[in-house]
Amino acid sequence: MPGIFIDVEVDESVSGDVELARKLEEVCPVDIFAATDGGVEVVERQLDECVLCGLCLDAAPAGTVRVKKLYDSMSTL
Repeated sequence: MPGIFIDVEVDESVSGDVELARKLEEVCPVDIFAATDGGVEVVERQLDECVLCGLCLDAAPAGTVRVKKLYDSMSTL
């Protein structure tokens, strides 16, 4: 079940990148990302814990991770 307030999308071009997955898992203070053998996994039960810090956006190549505020007409960070 996706979040009520926040959704996070990881572009297919980087979703299988295990190194990026580890980096996202490390920088996210609320455990939205998990590193798996297959790459980046978004932990859906954690989505609404997002504090909009932007650390995941800084850690990933530009435009490959998107944080959407579902309560604000789908605006994106």
